[in-house]
Formats: sequence, C-alpha cells, structure tokens
Amino acid sequence: MKMGEANTANQPADKATPDDNVEALLEAARYGDIDDVISLASAGVSLDSKDSQGRTALHMAAANGHLNMVEYLIKNGVDLNSYNEEKNTPLHWACLNGHIEVVKNLILAGANVTILNSYERTPMDEAVSRGKMEVIDAISTAVAQVELNGVRVS
Repeated sequence: MKMGEANTANQPADKATPDDNVEALLEAARYGDIDDVISLASAGVSLDSKDSQGRTALHMAAANGHLNMVEYLIKNGVDLNSYNEEKNTPLHWACLNGHIEVVKNLILAGANVTILNSYERTPMDEAVSRGKMEVIDAISTAVAQVELNGVRVS
C-alpha cells in the first residue's frame, strides 16, 4: 500500500456508517425531503440522532421552515427541547429565522419557551435580537393557547 492510501479492506464501499446515516437524516430534514427521512427512520436511524455539533433533524427542519417535516417529527415523538452545542433548541432556530408556523407548532406540541442557550437567551430573546417582531406575537399567541388548552372544565 502506498503512503496516503486509506486501508478500506475492512469497510465495504456500500456499507454506510452510523455517522453517514445521521448526516443523511439531517440533510434530508434541512431540505424538507420527507421521503428520505421516512426511509432512513424505517432503516433504523433514530429521528433524535445528533451530529457532531449536537444538531437534530428537528433543528434542521425548524431552522429552514419545513412545517410538514416539523409536524412529522413531532408526531413521531422526537425530543422537542433537544439542544446543540450552543444550547440552542429547534425553537431557538425557528425564532431566529422567523418561521412563525413552525414556532407555533413547536410551542403547541410542548417546546419549552424559557430554555436559555449558551448566550443566556430564550427563543423569544433570539427573535427580538433579529427584529422578528411577528415571531413575538406568534409565541405569545401559542403560549396563551397552551395555557387555555391546559385549563380543563370538569
């Protein structure tokens, strides 16, 4: 074997590593490719898988405003409050990028609006920092709805 050549004798070319599968899952979520996400999940890839930076499929879908992907992931029980290495949750990213419907869906599904990231900011703080005032209204409306839903008349 020449210097610089990788020894691939023990790694069949058609065998994806777990890291490859996680990257594929996050890419599919990032671009809203629900068919690929479903396929990877049915092949045994956890929808809560994290990459080396702690990002999940929900982070990617929320950051990019893919509402149908967010709804699919929520329906399949992913951790809504999973955080990356900067302690940002999917809700932080949806707020930063102004994805109102995603913000509402995350909150209505139970995402925590008070989690602080490593910059000591809540998702709402991040929306304010980017001037996303419409997100503030969406958060307030969704939180009020959650509170109303929590009040049960017996």
